[in-house]
Amino acid sequence: MLETAQTMIRRVGKKLGFDEEEINQLLKANAEHEFEIELSTGTKHKAYRVQHNNALGPYKGGVRFHPEVNLDEVRALATLMSLKTAAVGLPLGGGKGGVAVNPKELSKAELEELARKYSAYLSPHIGPDKDVPAPDVNTNATIIDWMVDEFEKVTGDTSHASFTGKSLGNGGSLGREAATGRGGVIALREVLKQLGKGSQAITVAVQGFGNVGSFFGTIAEDDHPQWQLVAATDSTGGPYKEAGLHATEVDTYKKNMGSLKDFAADGVRIITNDDLVGLEVDVLVLAALGDVVTESTMHSVKAKIILELANAPVNEQAYHYLTDQGVLVIPDVLANSGGVIVSYLEWVQNRTGEHWSEEKVNTELERYMVTAIKDAYQYAIKEEVSLKEAAFALALQRIRSEKRS
Repeated sequence: MLETAQTMIRRVGKKLGFDEEEINQLLKANAEHEFEIELSTGTKHKAYRVQHNNALGPYKGGVRFHPEVNLDEVRALATLMSLKTAAVGLPLGGGKGGVAVNPKELSKAELEELARKYSAYLSPHIGPDKDVPAPDVNTNATIIDWMVDEFEKVTGDTSHASFTGKSLGNGGSLGREAATGRGGVIALREVLKQLGKGSQAITVAVQGFGNVGSFFGTIAEDDHPQWQLVAATDSTGGPYKEAGLHATEVDTYKKNMGSLKDFAADGVRIITNDDLVGLEVDVLVLAALGDVVTESTMHSVKAKIILELANAPVNEQAYHYLTDQGVLVIPDVLANSGGVIVSYLEWVQNRTGEHWSEEKVNTELERYMVTAIKDAYQYAIKEEVSLKEAAFALALQRIRSEKRS
């Protein structure tokens, strides 16, 4: 993932006329915090926070709890966050954090201790005007609330603007939970409009029908009935039905049963994630993990459009192969930016002491997403480059412009 992001930055930067020093500055993080958290049980866990670039504003990015978290992954995600915030026009930079831990193996008390110690250690380096973390893989509003409480105990800050993704009662924003999925729906809609296919019926397959994928599916079903969901998988696989699935039914089943591997209905067959990647559909939505489409799976892709709702689900070699084959990749820095946009809106509300309606939040989300897609698409057409390269180019230009001003 890090290599993919850095290769694109180097290539686009050279095209834009950046010199070697400028490119190297964009590749290197401003600060890296690598430390160890020891719980009262005696277990120790590696922890990280990478602050990549703050030319446009405070560092912004999630904190993930996962056994495979490592410094390279966090570096990559921090780099992508810098590009994402710049690509969608937010006055924020990019950061990312994580702890190498399986949270399912911790008690609630241990999880709270981990969250509080993570926040306390980083308290000199984060805050409303420095670095504003948020939830990510295996973290949620409860964990963020613990982190905010600890940060405020240590620093005396009372704004609640030190973190986003908080619970509603602790300064969180309405619309945040659905934001990434909703943003993906807007991104796909706007690209289809630009292609002159705004009202056409399309078939869609969603890999990763979890938090992000399920919101994408259910919102799309309500807003765009001409989009037909034909497949949805989680880590265990899931249903495929050529005649179409109802996203709300799939979502309800997943919430009740915990997985989709035994979903049953007339005309449904259960498929694997690899099967889903190779389906003959118009749009392939990748909402699970990174590196899903690689050299080993890229030849099976038959979709005409890929929507990257996960971070870097298509690796560098697969991206070039698919682009050469005429597949349009709506890149993660645009497609999944709904989450960071509403995180920004939460931060704004905290700073101003306001609490907006969900309708206002969604209206602002729509405004940012529509502008970002339109700008990137027009740049791509004008410069005859891919949508991903266009998004990177616009982001790098904005970071460079702010740095020079």
